[in-house]
Amino acid sequence: MATHRLYYDDSYLQNFEARVVCCLPAEPVRGIAGTQAAWEVVLDRTAFYPTSGGQPNDLGLLGEANVLDVHDDDEDVVHIVDREVTTGEVSGCVNWPRRFDHMQQHTGQHLLSAMFQERFGLPTVSFHLGEEICTIDLRGHEPSRDELMGAQRAANRAIFEDRPVNVRYGTREELARIGVRKEVEREGILRAIEIESADLQPCGGTHVKSTGQIGLILVRACTKVRQDWRVEFGCGHRAERLATSDYERQRIITASLGCAVEDLPETVAKLVRERDVQFKNVRALLGQLAEARAAQMVAMAPPGANGTRVIATVLQGVHADLLQPLATEIAKNEKAIALLVLVESGQVVLAQHPEAGRDLAAALKQVLASFPGKGGGSKDFVRAKLVNAGDSAAALEMAKRIVSQ
Repeated sequence: MATHRLYYDDSYLQNFEARVVCCLPAEPVRGIAGTQAAWEVVLDRTAFYPTSGGQPNDLGLLGEANVLDVHDDDEDVVHIVDREVTTGEVSGCVNWPRRFDHMQQHTGQHLLSAMFQERFGLPTVSFHLGEEICTIDLRGHEPSRDELMGAQRAANRAIFEDRPVNVRYGTREELARIGVRKEVEREGILRAIEIESADLQPCGGTHVKSTGQIGLILVRACTKVRQDWRVEFGCGHRAERLATSDYERQRIITASLGCAVEDLPETVAKLVRERDVQFKNVRALLGQLAEARAAQMVAMAPPGANGTRVIATVLQGVHADLLQPLATEIAKNEKAIALLVLVESGQVVLAQHPEAGRDLAAALKQVLASFPGKGGGSKDFVRAKLVNAGDSAAALEMAKRIVSQ
C-alpha cells in the first residue's frame, strides 16, 4: 500500500496522526556525535516531505524519535529515525521553521523561473535548494545584468501583488491544454502548482498559499556551469539575512577604504589599477635584482673539472617570486646549474644551461622520494614545493650531490 502524502494537499500541516506499517533496522547514519544506529519507518500516511526535485527532506519527530532523513522508495515514503518506533498509532510533528523556509524558496523558484522563461526565453533545467543559497540553472544565452534584475523585479512585483498559489490535478494532456510550463511524460493524474497569472508547473513539492508569503526574492550572482548559467538567489527570511550580511560586508569595506558606498566601485577600480602598476614595477625590479645576483653568484662559483658550475643556495627572507628569474638568469651562463630553495616556504627551483647535460627532472624525482612534495618540469628546468619547509637545506644538499655526480 502506497504512503498517503498529506503534504500534497496541505503544506501547512505540522502535526498529524498515522499508523506505523513497519519499522526495521537501517544502516547506521553519521550524526553530530558520530555514527549512530537508525531505523526505517514506513507510515500509512505522512506529512513529511522526502528529498525530491531539488528540495531537501523535512525533519521533525515521530513519537519520541527524531526524524533524520526522509526519502522515497517507489510508492512508499521512508522515514529514517534515531530509535525504534512501536507498530501502531504514532504522532508526527514536522519541523516548521525548516518546512516554511523550503516552501518560501520553492515557490520563489517557480516564480523566478517563470519570469526568466517568459521575459527572456531562458528555461530552467535544474533547481537546488541549499542550506544557505538556492540555485537554478538556465539554458540559453548568458543573462545580462539587466535581465537578472529584470527577472528579480518582475518576480517581486508578483510577490507584492500577493497572488494565490493553488494546487491543480490533471493528466498531462489536460495540463498541457491550460498552459503548463514544462511538460512531463508521466501518465495518470499529475500534480501541478499554479501561481495565478504567472506560472503552472508540474511539482510534488511544498509551497506557500500566496506569493506574498514568499516575502522577497534576491538574485545574487550568475556563473557559467558547463553549458548552462547558474543563478544564485534567496527568498523570504533568507533574502533578508543575505541582504543584511551583504550590507555589513559593504559597510566594513567602505570604512576600511574611507569612501562612501556610492564611491565604492570607483575606489576599488582605482586600487586595482594601482595594484597592477605596482605588480609590474615589482616584476621589473625582481628581474633586475635576479640579473645582478646571478652574475655575482656565478662569478663566485668555481667551475668543475668539465667547466660545470653548480650554484646551490638556500635563500631566506627574499621575495618568493625571485626564485624563478634568479634560476633562469644563472642558467643563461654556459654549463651553469642553479639549485635554489626558499627556506620559509620550501619552494625548490632547479635550472641549467643545456650544455650542463644533467636531467633535472630525474634529479627532482629522487629528491621528492626522500623529501615529500609536489612539482615537476623538464630536463632543464623544474620547480617544486616541499611538504615540510624544514627539509629545505637537506633537500638542496641531496640535489647538489645528485647533479655533481
